[in-house]
Amino acid sequence: MPTRKIADGVIEIDTLLGGWERITAGYLLEGSAPVLVETGSQSSVPVLLQALDGLGLGPEDLAGVAVTHIHLDHAGGVGDVARAFPNATVYVHEKGARHLADPSRLVRSASLVYGELLDSLYGRLDPTPADRIVVLGDGDEVAIDVDRTLTAIDSPGHAKHHLGLHDSRSGLLFAGDAVGVRLPDSGILRPSTPPPDFDLDLAIASLNAFKRRSPSGLALAHYGLVPVDPTELLDEAMGTLNAWADEATRAYRNGEDIAEALSAAFITQSEKDSQHREKLETLNGIHSNAAGFRRWLELKDDAKGHRHDHGHGHSH
Repeated sequence: MPTRKIADGVIEIDTLLGGWERITAGYLLEGSAPVLVETGSQSSVPVLLQALDGLGLGPEDLAGVAVTHIHLDHAGGVGDVARAFPNATVYVHEKGARHLADPSRLVRSASLVYGELLDSLYGRLDPTPADRIVVLGDGDEVAIDVDRTLTAIDSPGHAKHHLGLHDSRSGLLFAGDAVGVRLPDSGILRPSTPPPDFDLDLAIASLNAFKRRSPSGLALAHYGLVPVDPTELLDEAMGTLNAWADEATRAYRNGEDIAEALSAAFITQSEKDSQHREKLETLNGIHSNAAGFRRWLELKDDAKGHRHDHGHGHSH
């Protein structure tokens, strides 16, 4: 089974999005009230349930499911997992809770973004009974054992419904997408700046909030416990975000295609030639990042009362 222990009482589960290894991770935190962090997509549920069964968790045993945010590659399996584990409480950011209870709007917008990939790669999202959903605010804690709590860190920027989750026993911080995407195959940290929520200032503030918690390690949804000092990784994430934002802003102001500018500036030839390119583009593509930067820049212009007729028609 695709599971490995990464810290005391922390098991990383490869949820095998699209059958690909080391792309999407879930994490089981062990204790008298075990909690799963991230379910992965609905398409990953069979793999996830098999892994949890292999770890000895029966239907009555899982106490909680916490998602860092409600994008489908993180939370698409929540409805199915809630059904499989009837005692599990589902923990989510306040701004994501209603979408787990009634996913129709979220699924509709996802189908506009992903088209046919929605069903072939991600699947959808089944509703979770509202009475099983508990909202986590900044600093709220989930008890897992007498000496283990999971503390929520409100961390918007990537998405307005994003939480980091800090484990008191291992010191690991489950960072969702707030730090970016770093696939073990490439070892390159790439920001994740999708529309409609991406906001640079909030994203940097969230990374600083993670830093203040002095985590012992950072575990990403994409993918795994990063073998880099957490402070260094957070500094790198900030530098990368700022560099991408500067390039996106320059291209936008000059009426250039933002995606082409980002690709030229930051994507190496070896990445373009790599067999991992398809994985990265699907998961965290340049076009998605460019669209997020464009929307962020347009909203900034709107706030200042500027018109933005830069290069419309170049966005695709």
